[in-house]
Amino acid sequence: MSTLFPKYSKSYDGSRVIMEQRLLQQVNNLILDNDICTGCGICRDVCPEEAIAVGAVGGVQRGLVCDAASVHIDETKCSYCGVCVIMCPFTSLTLKINGEERLPILEKEGFPTYDKGTSIDEEKCVRCNICQDVCPRDAIDRDVPLFEGQDCEGLAKGQGVNLKIDFEVDTEKCTKCGICGNLCQALTVEHKPYTPEVGKVEGQVLWDSDYCDGCNVCAEACPNDAIKVTREMAGKVNLGKVSIIDDDCCTCRWCAINCPTEAITVNKIFEGEITFHPEKCPGGCSTCADVCPANAIYMPTPLPAKEMHGKIEANIAVNKDFCILCGACVNACPGEDIIYLRRDSIRIKGKETDLFKKVKAKLCTARTSMVREKASGMGSVELKVVGQ
Repeated sequence: MSTLFPKYSKSYDGSRVIMEQRLLQQVNNLILDNDICTGCGICRDVCPEEAIAVGAVGGVQRGLVCDAASVHIDETKCSYCGVCVIMCPFTSLTLKINGEERLPILEKEGFPTYDKGTSIDEEKCVRCNICQDVCPRDAIDRDVPLFEGQDCEGLAKGQGVNLKIDFEVDTEKCTKCGICGNLCQALTVEHKPYTPEVGKVEGQVLWDSDYCDGCNVCAEACPNDAIKVTREMAGKVNLGKVSIIDDDCCTCRWCAINCPTEAITVNKIFEGEITFHPEKCPGGCSTCADVCPANAIYMPTPLPAKEMHGKIEANIAVNKDFCILCGACVNACPGEDIIYLRRDSIRIKGKETDLFKKVKAKLCTARTSMVREKASGMGSVELKVVGQ
């Protein structure tokens, strides 16, 4: 007679793959979001049960392989411990127990977490757009109010400054020509019915203070100098706030390096070394640059022929300031011994448990690319351990 429990299943919901383990009194779900997953392979390295394999990262991330995932999880091998959830730098994995997001291993202090140290000094921050523009992971929350002018829905008074605005129309000078109403959404020129009994244009200028920011365009455009607009500050300026969404931050430090006021602090979660051997790189291949979640890999700008002096031009390069040593490029590389990756340390907070020490040893094993397709029917990437 077959055992009723545990029962295992795998289902799909859009970009999400849902692994399920159903016990007698508990249901565990490990959820992978392929839209967020980068194929870095860290989950594979840290899995205590070796239940995770990395697939065709390059093809999946570039959209060349349909209905596929960068990571494959065997729902029957998985212990639903949550270690992969904790260690994923991109929060692409979620563990649910009876429908509730939980990580019992953290609740019992059985595993540490990354120490990203993300912060923005509000005193130094000038609320510019640079950090938001350069962030490759949309991890910047820029809650800065519009000061005045147009927002995405049209003309609106900004919330960054509290203004007291007064609007006056000299009815003796105003001809109800309608120019001001054509220029500004805050003004409407209403005309009474034209009648030969009166024989002239009559009406009124209506002002909506909700749309007026006191810009004075109407006053400057009025041909009869009939409009007067005054404004003054009422209260403090609301600068708003720029913050880092810690869960979405991959610690590439694009924001910190480019902040013009040095207001941003981000600690890289991995320290180590990455080396590219461009002389081995096949010309025309940009797979590693395409999959890099930190926008750290690039195709070098061609040098003028007069500057080459017999040198072989590099096909690929990496800016180590932005590299997070995640390993996605190593997994995706279609060549061999082209990219060398070594992690020396992991920045964490919490107790360094025995389980974490085993995980750390795996993550800090140097590796280089060696792509092979196993005959199991599920394509997977194998990495060459350096020195073997």
